[in-house]
Formats: sequence, structure tokens, C-alpha cells
Amino acid sequence: MMINRRFSFFLPFIFILTLYVPNTFAQNSTDWHLPDGVIARLGKGRITGNIAYSPDGEMFAVGSMIGIWLYDAETGEALDLLTGHRGHINSVAFSPDGEILASGSFDRTLRLWEVKTRRHIRTLKGHIYEVNSVAFSPDGRKIASGSSDATIRLWDVNTGNHLHTIEAHIHPPTGHRDSINSVAFSPDGTTLASGSWDKTIRIWEVQTGRHIRTLKGHTDEVNSIAFSSDGTTLVSASSDDTLQLWEVQTGRHIRTLKGHIASVSSVAFSPDGTTLVSGSWDATIRLWNAKTGEHTRTIEGHTGLVSSVTFSPDGQTLTSGSWTDTLRLWDAKTGEHTRTIEGHWVGIWSVAFSPDSMKVASAGKDGALRLWEVNTGRHIRTLKGHTDDIYEVAFSPDGTTLVSGGRDATIQLWEAETGRHLHTLKGHTDDVYGVAFSPDGTTLASGSADETLRLWDVQTGAHLRTLKGHIASVSSVAFSPDGTTLASGSADETLRLWDVQMGAHLRTLKGHIASVLSITFSLDGTKVASGSSDKTIRLWDAETGTHIRTIEGHTDQVNSVAFSPDRRRLASIACRDQPLRVWDAETGKPLRTLRGHQDWGNSVAFSPDGRRIATGSDDGTVLLWEAP
Repeated sequence: MMINRRFSFFLPFIFILTLYVPNTFAQNSTDWHLPDGVIARLGKGRITGNIAYSPDGEMFAVGSMIGIWLYDAETGEALDLLTGHRGHINSVAFSPDGEILASGSFDRTLRLWEVKTRRHIRTLKGHIYEVNSVAFSPDGRKIASGSSDATIRLWDVNTGNHLHTIEAHIHPPTGHRDSINSVAFSPDGTTLASGSWDKTIRIWEVQTGRHIRTLKGHTDEVNSIAFSSDGTTLVSASSDDTLQLWEVQTGRHIRTLKGHIASVSSVAFSPDGTTLVSGSWDATIRLWNAKTGEHTRTIEGHTGLVSSVTFSPDGQTLTSGSWTDTLRLWDAKTGEHTRTIEGHWVGIWSVAFSPDSMKVASAGKDGALRLWEVNTGRHIRTLKGHTDDIYEVAFSPDGTTLVSGGRDATIQLWEAETGRHLHTLKGHTDDVYGVAFSPDGTTLASGSADETLRLWDVQTGAHLRTLKGHIASVSSVAFSPDGTTLASGSADETLRLWDVQMGAHLRTLKGHIASVLSITFSLDGTKVASGSSDKTIRLWDAETGTHIRTIEGHTDQVNSVAFSPDRRRLASIACRDQPLRVWDAETGKPLRTLRGHQDWGNSVAFSPDGRRIATGSDDGTVLLWEAP
């Protein structure tokens, strides 16, 4: 590549700037903080924590399955991804001066970050279960953390020293008896409130940890609490579908706010204390008059449960997040939707490469198919048609058609280039777990929880034949490379081979001692590999059905297996055993263990050119790896 000489003079200067000025140049968020061996990350990870604005209102932080995302509050542009926790992020909070960000994680730790440089300052350890909530004291000198271990811990911000612990066995009549979901300091910093799964809110003296009072009234777990700006009122949100207002000084119950029809997950006061906002599992956001309790507006737009809501510091903007949807910004006065920030999607059930290796399709738990450009990580389009989880996606051999099977018991066919919907195939009476095209692209096979396989004409969508024999759910289907044989794996612990032309059962392969979750043929058609809930992979002779070898090493159920195009390697991914594992297909010996996902591994696929591997996970991302 030829570089203009005039421009080349400045290259060393620009390089030096990149070393000393963080985030000076825009980056593609698919490239930020990638695990070793990963080329690109598709998607930003499922939203798992709350949303917190910096005090100056210029940015907000979001806790996700893969780290903490920082966004520009004005443009919605991703500014950075903070990684380091070994589990998903449950809570984030900015210090009052905006210089420090605190995060609490499933990994049982808190982390402190310098906001300006994005540098990790220190890790605070002590909780024995996940940290659900973190909060700074108004003077910024202390942090409170609430955990599933039923304790609250107070920490010194400057030193990271643990100050004291509030727990049930120290205060037998007064401590929480279950997971603590939310903690909040009063505006004057003298008291701390906590909400718990034990259905109570408790008020504590910060200096001593002394219990002041317990507020009872909710009939289900308390998910979120917040003080009014003047410190006189406390609001609590509960899984009993209500919000409750309390007088802080006396503990007197003021009123109950009803209207949501599902668990209320998050609540916040407006900065001026006049308005309350609540987010619920009923997929709505509600605004309330904080003084009278009157419901003033319902905001709709999320397609899944709302997990977090908050006001911007100037009170003009509402920001909401969903575990199953996106980040959304709203005009706080009118309720008008102003911006959607995409990328935070739910778990990925299945991934598939196009035949030319240039695109990846992912199937999600949000009922959407997404197409991605492999070389750039660019999201091409989203295809919607299913009404529930999509379990499997596949390209036709010529790359023109996509097929998906889902929890809604349907199979959908799409034109890959345009996203145009072609057919809906109905006939199965339960979840469709597996779909596969025949090598010539004319026939489609599907496997279902209704214990049957079905064959379909791709061109017309007509049902051709039903294959029966399994006595439990059919979880996976695959055609042999010559198209004459169909393999199926089932929860009845067996694989079955079928004659495609006649629909006749050829043989049953037995050996797994739990559900067979995934099956695949080698490219030459001589072998079948199967992954199982028994934590093993088995290799079989495709012609005779003879068991060749058992591969062990995973510590949880093997959800997906795939042969490399050269037949020399086998890739697998398991449930809670999250690493991608690559094996020598001939000997069964492990070649590489690659770590990157933060939640269950669900799907693995080699690109047809053998250069890349794609994996999909419950963490809401697809990772593209350089194939070992």
C-alpha cells in the first residue's frame, strides 16, 4: 500500500498520541478488549446490571454480561468497554465527583475504575456470593455493597479497606435473612437502606452499622430502593408488582402504587424529587407523581422485561434497559422515544456461516435472526418472524436461503440477500430444535420436541414425510454429504440413521448415557460426531454405526460439535464449561482450549474455508475465532 509522503511525516506523532491519549480515535466496538484468539465480537453482551449516569450527565455506564459499557449520553455512541471481572456485572455507580466508577459482579468482587483514563484502580474482595448492588456515600469516601450472601459491606474508597460488615448472625433479630438486591445511602450520608429477597427494607446507621428499623409490607422480594433528594422519603419496588413509599424518619408506610402487572425491577426519583419512574417485567415504564402517588404516564416500546430505569442528572431524559431487548432513551416530560442503542441482545442459541464464509447468521432467544459481515463485524440486518426463541439456523448450500426453527413450533425460510420471508412451515406440535438442508438444497429436515423428524420441499414448503422412532425430543439433525442419509440425535440417548429417499430407519447408535444434543458428519461422510449431556463427544463410523472413540474433557453437557472442513479437527462447546475446545479428530487428543465467553456456550461452527470458528453463547455475543 502506498502512503502519501506528506502524511507519513505525521505517523510517528499520531502513534505517540494513541499511547498517551485514551480513546482519541474512534474504534469499532467489535474490536475492544477481545479475548486471546478472537478476531471479532458480534453484539455487546446481554444487559445484566443497572444504568448509571455520571454526575455531569455526559456519559452513562451499563452493566453487561461481558463488562461495563460506557456511552456518550448525547449521541449514544459507545465510548469504551471496561473488562476484568470474571463474571457478569450486576451493578455500577459513579462517585459524586464523577472521577471513579464502581462495579459489582457475579464474581463476588467490586472493582474501582478511574473514569478519565478507564484504568482499573483496585479490586475489593470479601463477599462469598455475587455482589448485587453498589452505592457511593454522598461525600464519595465510602462504598456500600449488597450481596447474595445476605451481607452489606462498607469499604473505604481511597484505600479499598473493608470497614465493617452488616450481617444476620451479628444482629440476629435485625439482619437480612436472604439475598440483598439493592443498597442506597441517604442524601446526608448518615443512613443506609437495603432491600432484600426476604421482602423487607432495613435502615442502618452508617457510622456504626447499627440497625435502626425494618420496613415491612411487601409480599415478595424487594428488587430496588431509592431515597428522595431531600432524604425524607424512600421508595421500594417489589416482585409483588407494587411500589411502596415510606417516611424515612419514622418508617411509616405512606402509600402503595399499583398498576404494573408483573414484577417491578427498578425505581428512581427524578432529581427534583417530584416524579418517580419504575420499570417492570411487564415491559412497561411508568411515571408517578411522587407526592400524591398518581400515575401520570405509561411508556411502552420495549419488547421484553425492563430491568433498569434512571433519570439523567438534569431530569430531561429517561434511560431504560432490558434483559431481553435494548437500551432506550426517552424524553422524560413527554415520554417520546428519542434513541435506541442496539447491540445488547439476549443469548445466542445457534450460529451458522454462509457457504462463502463471508457472513454469519445468529439465532437468538429474542426470536430474531441476525446477519453479520465476517470481515468487518458489521450487522447487516435482523429478521423477525418467530414469536419465541430460535433454536437453530442454517444456510442453504448455495447461500441464497436461510432456515430457522424455534420454540413456536414453526420453521421459517428467508431469502438471505434481502431478508424477505419466504415460507412458514407448520406441522410439528412442539419446539423445533434442529433444521438442516440437504446437500442439493432441495430438501429440508427438522427435528422436534414432538419426537419426530420431518422432511420438507424447500421450493414449495410442502411437507414430504414424517420419520418416527425416537421416544423423546429430537434435538439435532444432519444430512450426510452425499444426501442419502439423515442422522438424528435425541433426548432418548440415541442417534438414528435414516434413508432419506425411502424414509426408512437404517440403524440406531447407542452409547451415550444422557441426551444427544448435537450431531455432525465429517465432510467426507465417513464419520459422525455427537455431543451429549453426559459431557462426552463420541465418534462413530457413519457406514456401520460402530463406535470409534469417546472424547472426554468437558465438565458440562456438550451443546454443539463441528468438524473442520479438512476433517482433521473437531470443535466443541459446552454449557457452563464455557471454553471453546478443539480436538484432533483422528486421535481425540485436545489441541486447544480457548476462553472468551462469559456464559453458557450453545453453538459452534467452522467457516467453510476452515479459517474461522464462530461460537454463540448465553452472554449475548457471537465470537469469531482464528481457527487453530
